[in-house]
Amino acid sequence: MTHILLIDDDRKLGEVLGEYLAQHNIRLSHCLHPKEALENYESLQVDLIILDVMMPDIDGFEVCRRIRKNSQIPIFMLTARGEAMDRVVGLELGADDYLCKPFEPRELVIRMQNILNRNSTSKAQKTMKFRGITVDQYMRQVTLLGKELKLTNTEYQLLVLLASSPRKNYSRDEIMNELKGIEVELFSRSVDITISRLRKKIAPLDYIKTVWGAGYSFIPEDVVSS
Repeated sequence: MTHILLIDDDRKLGEVLGEYLAQHNIRLSHCLHPKEALENYESLQVDLIILDVMMPDIDGFEVCRRIRKNSQIPIFMLTARGEAMDRVVGLELGADDYLCKPFEPRELVIRMQNILNRNSTSKAQKTMKFRGITVDQYMRQVTLLGKELKLTNTEYQLLVLLASSPRKNYSRDEIMNELKGIEVELFSRSVDITISRLRKKIAPLDYIKTVWGAGYSFIPEDVVSS
């Protein structure tokens, strides 16, 4: 059974959402206080975190930032805020998707399942090795110059997509179609944001190229094995 952690100070939301998710064979744990969630999310061994932005003491952005220091668990941000900049900030901090309240529970389930299915599918695929970087899709681990590289779920999925077809040009639309889940109105911009973050993390390797007017391409110096 899939185990989800909701971090939100709305007790009623937790009760209603828990009942709905149970119908889809999803177990929900609910933390009302962000400090409690930060202390316990690892021991709860959840598959995904739903995180509200507007909370007392510590807001969701800070909670996301702290979780990303130690974990690459998928994070789904859920908030009453509708401003585009707030959503972009969440993505920049490493959130995998974003949905504004009020929302349709079914849409939330579909988006969460998309994220979890991508993770599950990648584990059954092969390991890709290039000069300086290895992508082990079974372990869901990326090694850069001999050291493990910490990537968010979205960064990891984007790297897998590009590296699976070296030298192929991917347009933003193609990337959007492959990495479904981010809100359509934001996703075009979030592709550029995620590309920028990924480039910084795999530096000094300069393998992700901008193809002007076409999109992006992964062009390694050499393919060691696959």
